[in-house]
Amino acid sequence: MTNGLKVEKEHFIYAFDKNTEPAVQVSPGSRLVIETYDCFQNQIQHADTTYSTIDWNRINPATGPVYVESAEPGDILKVTIEQIDLGPQGVMATGPQLGIMGHRLNEFEVKIIPVQNGKALFNDKLQLDLNPMIGVIGVAPEQEPVSCGTPGSHGGNMDTTLVTTGAVLYFPVYQPGALFALGDLHAAMGDGEVGVSGIEIPAEVTVTLDVIKGQSIPYPFLENKDGLAVLVSKETLDEAAKSAVEIMADTLLPHTDLSLGELTMLFSAVGQSQISQIVDPLMTARFFVPRQVLDAYNIQLFNGSLAE
Repeated sequence: MTNGLKVEKEHFIYAFDKNTEPAVQVSPGSRLVIETYDCFQNQIQHADTTYSTIDWNRINPATGPVYVESAEPGDILKVTIEQIDLGPQGVMATGPQLGIMGHRLNEFEVKIIPVQNGKALFNDKLQLDLNPMIGVIGVAPEQEPVSCGTPGSHGGNMDTTLVTTGAVLYFPVYQPGALFALGDLHAAMGDGEVGVSGIEIPAEVTVTLDVIKGQSIPYPFLENKDGLAVLVSKETLDEAAKSAVEIMADTLLPHTDLSLGELTMLFSAVGQSQISQIVDPLMTARFFVPRQVLDAYNIQLFNGSLAE
């Protein structure tokens, strides 16, 4: 087990890629600190920054990758988010052709947002509650490299507000060592990330990495104290939302004594179809099932053998 290890932000990638040399190799059960740039690679430090002064090829760097010993294709990488420590200042930006409102915006605008005393100081009237969360997190994909700005079955830029302290994520492993990386931290972000940025901020993230043998999953799952979600990215939000429901149904049904019709009714009564983001090259939706359902049927999905 490797403890006290820190992966510096200078070890970064712009794409999840099976051919990338690992920044570090760790054993299953290792806890490590991962330092990140913000999504602009810390290029924006002042509100007068213009669109043309930003190098748009340096967007969404993720720190890593981390090679996890014994992780093999067909396994699951278990990632426990232990702690998120934010930097002192965040930034937001939007403008023409950016995000949902980009067709109505005429100027590129930047806002510098200090983080003080547990609040994000949006302006002199608004001090926003923090929701520290990870925008980009995942493993190397099965086939060609995938930009850190794009989500998929490997994870990536899922921009999901549930990816925060205390959450446990489960990723399908496609490559030896999994090649895990994360970045694109936010001090706060709303579901949808409609303006194309949350409060982008550098950070340090403490994670524990484990390998689950003998199980596989088609898309990332997330578990927290409230329940279980599957995170699905597709070309349209409709496709992502509908696929998430079906994947959750196929996953839970064998662990119950319900018919598919009964499970569908249960999902319709207590399940939640939720938007993660609608501004990336693929759209991300999630389907969330409350813990009440899992507890009633004693469902513990990810209890395959942990690699030693």
